[in-house]
Amino acid sequence: IAFGGPGQGVEEVVVAFTYYSNATQIMFEFNQIYRRLESSTTEAAQFTELLLDPPTVVDADAPAPLAPRDSGIRFEAVTFAHAGAKPIFRGLDLDVPAGARIGLVGRSGGGKTTLTRLLLRMSDIDAGRILIGGQDISLLRQSDLRSLIAYVPQEPAMFHRSLRDNIAFARPGATDEEIRAAAAAAHVTEFADLLPDGFGTLVGERGVKLSGGQRQRVALARAILRDAPVLLLDEATSALDSESELLVQDALWRLMDGRTALVVAHRLSTVAGMDRLVVLDRGRVVEQGPHEKLLAADGAYARLWRHQSGGFLGESTGPSGDGDRRDDGDRRDGGPPHVRPRRESSGPPSEEAARSAP
Repeated sequence: IAFGGPGQGVEEVVVAFTYYSNATQIMFEFNQIYRRLESSTTEAAQFTELLLDPPTVVDADAPAPLAPRDSGIRFEAVTFAHAGAKPIFRGLDLDVPAGARIGLVGRSGGGKTTLTRLLLRMSDIDAGRILIGGQDISLLRQSDLRSLIAYVPQEPAMFHRSLRDNIAFARPGATDEEIRAAAAAAHVTEFADLLPDGFGTLVGERGVKLSGGQRQRVALARAILRDAPVLLLDEATSALDSESELLVQDALWRLMDGRTALVVAHRLSTVAGMDRLVVLDRGRVVEQGPHEKLLAADGAYARLWRHQSGGFLGESTGPSGDGDRRDDGDRRDGGPPHVRPRRESSGPPSEEAARSAP
């Protein structure tokens, strides 16, 4: 029947072809089901393995009650290395007084982000102590520790929920008025009003319906809503254009007032107005002090400043680098004269300063 023969009509050929087409479709669908089943089984096995893997960071058997005397931070002889890797920190000491605004700068790989993650106790240190308000963070419940900290990462995590829910994640019991006030302070309202359902708009998995700058504004709104005494900013404005950054920095400076702030930045102009800058290189504090003092010292920070003023940040900008060569006609600090004065006001740098800074 399949190939026809003497006496076979068109009807038989059509029936045979239909049988063949249906059988092929069924086999194709069966193959797709098998592939999906195999993929799901593999993913389920990986997920089960993750659930069975015991956590490496656990609370103390008898955690201490949360009773910090202030919001000061202290790293005492901290040593840390990832499993099987060379130590990132060896005996690191760093004191951050309560209410101080500290900028962490330096080359990539110097340990800036790792320092903030250790403060959040994402990993346990190998030696030394980290204290907040005089309390060793390893003796506190992790939930108590993180209740003291508002964290704005470089790549904020977003959930496939409404914009309102993503902001309220910082403080689930917040009222709608508090959420909208935090959104307005972080300049989220400006784009939220343009979304189809406003604050009720679903942002998509990992926030795919928002731009990078919009996601960072949501993260800033979370930090404002959380209202914690310690503020960690890890490249909090890196995904913003210049115009948006001017708007958001207004919220940042106001948010830092009265709080202990650790701000990680590669763009030095964003932290030049901090109370103190800490230059990290290969896990060591190589310099620290206010912007003007570090420029006058003509050391590692001054080289970073000059290289960024020239439009790049290269490998020669470390403490032992050759980045201090300059033409006789260059300014000594190599950078623009307009930086935010320390502690003289709570507002952001001027628009002129932001445009002229590196």
